[in-house]
Amino acid sequence: MLADALQNRSIDVSAPLDADALKRLFPGSVRDIWLEIGFGGGEHLVWQVANNPHVGVIGAEPYLNGVVAAMDALVARELSERVRLYADDVLALLQALPPESLARAFMLFPDPWPKKRHRERRLFSAHLLDELAPLLRPGAEFRFASDIDDYAEAAIEAARAHPAFDIAQVFTTENRDALPDWPVTRYEQKARREGRGATFLVLQRVIEPSRA
Repeated sequence: MLADALQNRSIDVSAPLDADALKRLFPGSVRDIWLEIGFGGGEHLVWQVANNPHVGVIGAEPYLNGVVAAMDALVARELSERVRLYADDVLALLQALPPESLARAFMLFPDPWPKKRHRERRLFSAHLLDELAPLLRPGAEFRFASDIDDYAEAAIEAARAHPAFDIAQVFTTENRDALPDWPVTRYEQKARREGRGATFLVLQRVIEPSRA
């Protein structure tokens, strides 16, 4: 059953999707589509699907164990119908999605690549913002979190410099209740156990002024 669910809920990006094709991947009750980049074990993704009945979620996660864990939880709670999973490099997915198709996006506690010589591998970057910006509706949110201080600082710097995004909120673990619909993940719990706080960043897709 789980294998069938994984196959049936995978998203094919071998060719670009237009808006109608993307809409057909979800039930008619879905009004908005959200994207989670690197959903890990899937606990945040599952929570959002369970608590937003008119939302469909695309989850991108390259590690098969995380994909299986997420789908197992979705099937157990009868939530898999409103989810499509992509088990590969998210950049290929972003290049296949139609413009302004996403109402919200998340990237929570991505691989920090802590060594200086590896930091160019960090996924949050100006390039990622370039790829994501056209896919987000004007006013849509992009939520990011990291428990690595220099990664959070670099993310904030990249966001400030990007013309397609405004910084709507920045808060830390001490103000964790600033957004009640942002559940705690296992990675955040691990950081707390190890004595690290986290930084939470909410970007908003710029609403461009209308042209006369």
